[in-house]
Amino acid sequence: MSTLHFRSFLLLLTAVSIAFTSILLPYYPAIFWGSVLAVIFSPVDRMLHHAMKDRHANLAAFFTVLCITLIVILPVLFIAGALANEVAGIYNRINAGQFNLGQYYEQIIAALPPSAHGWLASIGLGDLFSIREKLSTGALQGSQFLARQAVSIGQNTFQFVVGLGVMLYLLFFLLRDGPTIVPAMKRLIPLEDSYRHDLFQKFATVVRATVKGNIVIAATQGLLGGLMFAFLGIQGALFWGVMMAFLSLLPAVGASLIWAPVAIYFLVTGAYWQGIVLTLFGVLVIGLIDNLLRPILVGKDAKLPDYMVLISTLGGLSVFGLNGFVIGPLFAALFMACWDLFPEAVAAYRQARKD
Repeated sequence: MSTLHFRSFLLLLTAVSIAFTSILLPYYPAIFWGSVLAVIFSPVDRMLHHAMKDRHANLAAFFTVLCITLIVILPVLFIAGALANEVAGIYNRINAGQFNLGQYYEQIIAALPPSAHGWLASIGLGDLFSIREKLSTGALQGSQFLARQAVSIGQNTFQFVVGLGVMLYLLFFLLRDGPTIVPAMKRLIPLEDSYRHDLFQKFATVVRATVKGNIVIAATQGLLGGLMFAFLGIQGALFWGVMMAFLSLLPAVGASLIWAPVAIYFLVTGAYWQGIVLTLFGVLVIGLIDNLLRPILVGKDAKLPDYMVLISTLGGLSVFGLNGFVIGPLFAALFMACWDLFPEAVAAYRQARKD
């Protein structure tokens, strides 16, 4: 093939790739999560395939998808429905004046000793009226935002169902044809075999570690935190449990952003046993789950530094929305993997030029 023909082919390839990508963009969440679930549950599919004597690939993939539906998709849909109802209830309580963050803040300030009032005033937190209004307005705006999101989800039910169907359909074929798809994808990367193997291995490891580790840890912390809130009689326990699970994806602070202020409120308003129980539970149970489960579920090979996890998670969420809590750390891990391979690639290139 001549240089002109090759360049023309590259131009055509680029154009059709861009066009095809633009067609897939409306369903990128479904495609992304179908690929992620295929990577995570591929060992299950291989186990079933082997148990069926390698003769029923379709049946193995079907049972794997059924397993994913039962243990992942249906529980998520159930929690999402219950959460939408609870958010609507919180929104109604805020509108009715039954839930007022400003009033709670005023109660905390009133319970503090006079010496603390001067310190709060020195850092700009002494103006009770202004802060109370800001907290009340912020709570109302936050509840309105959550209510709008719930209404938006309800209005886009058809699109959601179509996306879910696309994800399950794609997941079936990725599981069934994965052993042939992955080698074909590797051949498309213009790198040496060792580099391609390392990058694909890192991709699979990080996806499994991020989803299996971070989501299981976050779900465990959110579940335990929500149960403790329900035990203490705090309204909206499911909502606060989901918020703790979501914030648990952020290292260092995590779920403490939810339970710590509530514990402080209990302590300064005289509910000492509730405050002590919640503090001990938050520190000794919720706070230690990450240290106990992460080494087991994630492992050392795929563990990113905490600062990298924090930055990539926040950046991923801001760019890709909810999907970003996986995409962000994934890009960060691939970034670090490529730069780890860079010195070796430079050395190999220089040696090839010498030869």
